[in-house]
Amino acid sequence: MSSREEAKMGDILATEASLLGMIKEYLKFEEFEETVNCFNKECKSKGKLVSKPQGSTLRDSKICEKDLLRCFDNGDQKVFFELWMENIPQEVKNTDGEAQSLEFYLHIHFTIYPLRRHPTEFQERISYFKQYLETRGAALSQTTEFLPYYALPFVPNPTVHPSFKSLFQDSWIPRLKNKLEQFLSVTLKLSNSPRLLSLYVSFIWQLQLQLVESDRRIASYVRKFNKMQADYHNLIGITAELVDSLEATVSGKMASSMLRASIAPQRSKEVPMLPSLDYEKLKKDLLEGSDRLRSLLLQALRWRLTRSLPGEQRDTVLQAYISNDLLECYSTKQRTVLHLLRSKNEIVCQYMARLINAFASLAEGRVYLSHIPILLKLLTETLRKEEKDSLTRENVLVALQKLSLRRSQQTAMIADNVIAWLVDELQDSDCLSDYTLEYSAALLMNLCLRTKGKRKCAENAKHVLKVLTDLLGHENHEIRPYVNGALYSILCIPSVRQEAKEMSVEEILRCYSKEDNPDLNRQIEFIIKQLNSAEDEGPESDDEEEEDDNDEDLMETDLDKEEVLQPQPRELSGESLLTTEYLGIMTNMTKVKWKSTLLPQPSVDEPLQRPVTPSSHRNKGHP
Repeated sequence: MSSREEAKMGDILATEASLLGMIKEYLKFEEFEETVNCFNKECKSKGKLVSKPQGSTLRDSKICEKDLLRCFDNGDQKVFFELWMENIPQEVKNTDGEAQSLEFYLHIHFTIYPLRRHPTEFQERISYFKQYLETRGAALSQTTEFLPYYALPFVPNPTVHPSFKSLFQDSWIPRLKNKLEQFLSVTLKLSNSPRLLSLYVSFIWQLQLQLVESDRRIASYVRKFNKMQADYHNLIGITAELVDSLEATVSGKMASSMLRASIAPQRSKEVPMLPSLDYEKLKKDLLEGSDRLRSLLLQALRWRLTRSLPGEQRDTVLQAYISNDLLECYSTKQRTVLHLLRSKNEIVCQYMARLINAFASLAEGRVYLSHIPILLKLLTETLRKEEKDSLTRENVLVALQKLSLRRSQQTAMIADNVIAWLVDELQDSDCLSDYTLEYSAALLMNLCLRTKGKRKCAENAKHVLKVLTDLLGHENHEIRPYVNGALYSILCIPSVRQEAKEMSVEEILRCYSKEDNPDLNRQIEFIIKQLNSAEDEGPESDDEEEEDDNDEDLMETDLDKEEVLQPQPRELSGESLLTTEYLGIMTNMTKVKWKSTLLPQPSVDEPLQRPVTPSSHRNKGHP
């Protein structure tokens, strides 16, 4: 046998001995005494070497735990973190979220410890805390829970600062110590546990870490894919125009002629009109039919809007709905089609909400909806009673956001305390889907643009500012323009500015101005400038004479997502149901033109000072 083969065989035997040693160590740890005896006999009879266990004893872990807790009580920061770094396993410190959170709060505990007894030592502790924030603590800078504490080194007296008052309550230290004790009892025991068990736990932790990272990457790739898809549609359109131009040039047409032709009025292509319907029969069956029939009709009516071709065909469908008062805007009956939002049948309620959302997606539809007195009451009632992950609530929320493009609807929502509901909802942003989060933030911003909305926020300024600054650190960066717009708007109120200064909002904002995003940085500078302004609140500007709307159609593919209603064999649905059972007399619909004006463009000196909706940028580039 060659020397290389001998070395290889030696490594195998050493590895085998180590593995057998870990098995024996685990069996002894779990007190399988008879199994250990049998194991020893078999290893001896087979001539197998068994390595001896290594590591500290359980008694050592008890001493270490006692020393760590003593340092915690005495404020001995240096010794505590020396013991922490030596005795807490590296994979736990670097990958376990609970350990990282606890370490962060332990640094805060030792930093503010002198303020309770020896204030002169505070500046030295602050320097150490800054160093931690720039090294190990930097990993948590994007987590909303910890973000406010990054302003701690810049606050002269944290004991009276609103953001840090909780740290000086009598209950804060006992709660933190209790968490520390629980963590040490598990972790130090684990560090002295059998090597086989430690390897297994370490492997599981690594898998969990990889899973979290994979989920994060998937979400990032989905967002990038959606953007690429929008760019692709834009590129295809431009390419088609270029090809047409080149073909025309080759055939002898002059470029100047083509340019003039491009600005000439275009003749609309012939688009087939959908058959007229018997709306009286439709409304009767929507009110009196079975839940199954109601759901199918609501689905079919929505599909008529969402699946019709944009332009004349879709306009004709909408005008037919409005002219025949499909949602019974002018009805004097106590129970109308809109009351299906209160249906006990989940699908009927959801499909009514989807249809309203489809109406709200079109400019003329929003005008029609704004003339229904009971609509907002029904929508906000549904919003508050539905579960967070409900598709009904999602569609109601999105419909409200689109309706908030109109001033009269903004006024009604503000009066109905929708702002307070939104702020509480956004406080728990991690429980919201990206879609719901974006529309909630956009709706809040639109309502904050109004003087009445700003004053509503001023009534609970600390809570509103806390939620908005926390949202700046959310991983969904699509919401940042809306959060910035809301912050900028409410900071025109002097009392809100004063509260923001006491909360060190400027320091929190500057944490984000370091990012490589010129647009975001520019918006943050606008907000800081507003925060430091000395202007009084402007005059009441909630004039209702002119109605605002961007006159933009916002139809989305999301309106038809996750269809829970599927037709049974030979069951009519969609357009087949409408044209088979509800065919009406063909009539020429006169388009009802409601009063509607375009909004002014936002000033370059002010970020987001006009109502917006996520749909306006979500669908760019899509045909």
